[in-house]
Amino acid sequence: MSREHAYLNILDAMAKIQWNVAMMLEAKAVEAEKVRNWSLNHVHAQSFEDHESQLAKPIGVHDEIVEIIEGLTKMSNGLCSNLRSLLSSGEGGGGDDSGGFGDLFGGGGMGFGDGDKEK
Repeated sequence: MSREHAYLNILDAMAKIQWNVAMMLEAKAVEAEKVRNWSLNHVHAQSFEDHESQLAKPIGVHDEIVEIIEGLTKMSNGLCSNLRSLLSSGEGGGGDDSGGFGDLFGGGGMGFGDGDKEK
């Protein structure tokens, strides 16, 4: 297997991972919509004993949502760093052929150099 073929296999696998993540997010969005509808129809001020618990329950739900978003962000950043390392190793192969990616991304104008990395 050539180096270019291996890179393309890695890119294909990353695209499949992203597609699966998109499917999970879509399912989560449907689930969140159902929870929202249930909450609007069943949770009222009379459902809580006092004002403090009325505030505490929604804050707990929001904390869980924030944790999910943080997890998805970390996963996306990990996938992005893997893609950056793959592309930078392809560009660093020497010469103008960019490790076999020459015209694959429209002329190799994508700069994932050291200046684009997170600090």
